[in-house]
Order: sequence, then structure tokens, then C-alpha cells
Amino acid sequence: MASALIDASAMVAAFGRQQPHAERYHDLLQLASLERWALSTTWPCVVEASYLVSPPQRYTLLQWLGQGAVAVFPFGQEALTDFVPLMQRYTTAPRSEMDLADASLVWLAGETGVTRIMTTDVRDFSRYRLPDGRAFEIL
Repeated sequence: MASALIDASAMVAAFGRQQPHAERYHDLLQLASLERWALSTTWPCVVEASYLVSPPQRYTLLQWLGQGAVAVFPFGQEALTDFVPLMQRYTTAPRSEMDLADASLVWLAGETGVTRIMTTDVRDFSRYRLPDGRAFEIL
């Protein structure tokens, strides 16, 4: 079974209003559903996407997640100590800053071995690496 991580940006593209990448992510999520991909994300990504998508689309997004379309991977607060070095490594002020949602996905990729990711944030996820040096495959 294929697996992929899903970033907040892909959820915003699929569920937000008038998003430039909407068709791409609708099609990709439909394919993932038909082929029964194992999709995973983290709570920071859910919070970020929910904040960025306005009602009533926000409610549709949350219903979709609540129905189990994507597994929301839990982590304990001690995992935050793993996020800090990632955020420090990939933050180069004032140009770019790794946020908590991105750090949680890089951490999740390290935990699960899943490197395929649905994201519109190509610039950042092209430079992020797992602790073992593997790159992400951006969908």
C-alpha cells in the first residue's frame, strides 16, 4: 500500500476557496482514496490548515479528517525537543523559517520512513532532509 504525508498547504489547496493548486490536490486525494493510500499528518498541520481555510470549507475539511481520511499522528510533548534542532537547522532569518507544522512532518517522516509528501511548499520541502539524509518526494 502506498503511503504519503500531507502538509497543511495541501489541505488548504484542496479545501480552501479559489486555491491555485486545488485541481491538482483534489485529483491526488481522489487517487489516494481509490488506491487506499495510507495518508498521515500531525496535529500542528491540522491546526494550521483549519486556521487558513475559512468556513464553511473549514467544516468540510474537519469532517473529512474526522471520518478518517487521514491518520493524525500523535506525539508526546517530549517530541518537541526533537523539533527544536530541526527548526534551528532550517531557519535562516530573515528569508525562511521552519514552522512547527513543517518540523512535525520532518520528524514524522523520520519516525515512519514515509518520504512522499503532499505539499505546495516545494521550496522548503526540497531542502529538508530526514536525519538519515533522505530527501522528500514531493507530490
